[in-house]
Parts: sequence; C-alpha cells; structure tokens
Amino acid sequence: MAANKPSERPGQKRTVFLVDDHPLVREWLTNLVNQQPDLAVCGQAESRSEALQRIAAIKPDIAIVDIALKGSSGLELIKDIAHVNATTLVLVLSMHDESHYAERALRAGARGYVMKRETTRNVIVAIRRVLDGHLYMSASIAAAMAARLVGAQAPAEVSPMQQLSDRELEVFQMLGGGRGTRQIAETLGISLKTVQAYCARIKEKLNLASASELVREAVRWRESRLR
Repeated sequence: MAANKPSERPGQKRTVFLVDDHPLVREWLTNLVNQQPDLAVCGQAESRSEALQRIAAIKPDIAIVDIALKGSSGLELIKDIAHVNATTLVLVLSMHDESHYAERALRAGARGYVMKRETTRNVIVAIRRVLDGHLYMSASIAAAMAARLVGAQAPAEVSPMQQLSDRELEVFQMLGGGRGTRQIAETLGISLKTVQAYCARIKEKLNLASASELVREAVRWRESRLR
C-alpha cells in the first residue's frame, strides 16, 4: 500500500511557513491560513537568511514565498530551500505580474504561482493543490507555457526581459530600486566586477547604449511593475 501524502494524515494539520518582508501581508496570511481546519502557520520570516535558518529547523510542509524580499530575490530563496529541506514545497505569492516571473519561479523549484490580488479562496486553493502534489498557476500562464513547449511561440516573440537570467533580472531590479553597483555587490555577496559584468550583459540583451540608459530603463520597468 502506498504511503499517505501529507494531505492525507488524519487529524494532523499541514504546516505553512510564510516569507514576506511586509508585516501586514504576513498577518493577513496568518489569519487566513489559521482559519482553515487543515492548515496551520508554523513560522515566518522577512529575509532570505532568516527563512533558510528557520525552514531548516522547522521543516514545514509548504513555504509561501514572495518574489521581492529585502536585499534578496525570492527566486534565489526558492532554489536554496531545496538544499536546506528538500521536502518543503514552495508556492509563490507575489504582487509581480506572473507573465514575468511564473515560469522563472517554476524553473527555480516552486510548485505554484499566485498573485496577491487573487481572492482569499484562490490562495487557499493554491496552497492545497500544491500540498496535494499538483502545480498551480493561472490558465493564461499555463497556456503560454504550453505554447512554448510545443513550439508555437517563435524565438523572435520572446521579449528582451525574458532573455535575462534570474541573477541578471535581480541586478536589474536593484538598479531600478536606486541601488548602485557597489551596494548590489555587497547585498548579493559578489564582487563589484561581477556586478559590472551582469550590467554589461543586461545592456547588451536590452540593447541599451550606456549605464545611465540602463538605470533609466530599470527604474521605468520597476515602476511599471508596481502599478
């Protein structure tokens, strides 16, 4: 007989860990999750380092992770969670447009992506679907990914932003947030020369002529995502 999945453990609530740098979001999620008869919040964190330390100790069934964290990227955190506790599933809950991040999040190891503007019912549905071993994403993103897999989308249709690697996108976001290259290097724990190399590759991929043009485009893009 096959072993029961976590969702099938009688009388035992499935544990949910929250990672978001906004206290009000964590409070909202805590109240929402703890109202469910089968779910319970077992911990929370606002940064990547705190999240990894606590997830390794608590070993939750699922972690709900925001893409944008203070001084770090949720994409990198998703990859790291698999190393500290391979059994913890990850669901991304983000304000960022899923068309730019959902596929990246899934490639990083997440099992689902849901927007913060979704109804509370959809958030709970997403949590349960991921815990039950399924992927969760909107119908539009599922269709777009399926189209790429079967070759319906020609390479020419891929946007310049999609050509950026996860780390390049992280650097681009930080530039848009007003951070200089030295600050980015310190935050990410990499050398200034490495950050400069990322910037050069971003300029090439986005067809930007100068560092000032790169910063202007990063600010414009970041502001457009927050509307």
